[in-house]
Amino acid sequence: MKKFFCAAVMCFALVLAASTTQAQSGYSTGIGIRGGVASGLTIKHFIKSDAAIEGIISSRFKYRGTVITVLYEKHAQAFNTSGLLWYYGLGGHIGFHDGRYYYDKHHKYYYDDHVWGVGVDGILGLEYFIKDIPFTIGADIKPYINLNGGGGYWDSALHVRFVF
Repeated sequence: MKKFFCAAVMCFALVLAASTTQAQSGYSTGIGIRGGVASGLTIKHFIKSDAAIEGIISSRFKYRGTVITVLYEKHAQAFNTSGLLWYYGLGGHIGFHDGRYYYDKHHKYYYDDHVWGVGVDGILGLEYFIKDIPFTIGADIKPYINLNGGGGYWDSALHVRFVF
């Protein structure tokens, strides 16, 4: 788990170092918290005026696990309002958790230890940049599909980021 976490931190650092482009939203990088079904930390860095890379480290405490998600997002002004952006994107995730209970066809309980998952994620959201107190607030919906079994799900969340 330590190697996994260190690799994630290094990926986020590379994303930050990749570009210093100022986005149409008025900031280049934001770091904050994401609260929803899967809560955690989020970092967004603009690589073009209308494109960003977002990294999310989240946990579902019920399952005692961690998921790392990286998304490429396109941004556009929403409702002709300065500071309000809508965005959509695509990316992927990798994660693990301690285990899960499931049924077989004879309705018997089984426990699967150390479950991991790899998958594809989408995102659709709305974000508002508050220039006076350099923060963004936003909401999104993030559908995803686990490629190694486990089906598809969706996650919705609210986030707050400090921007610089």
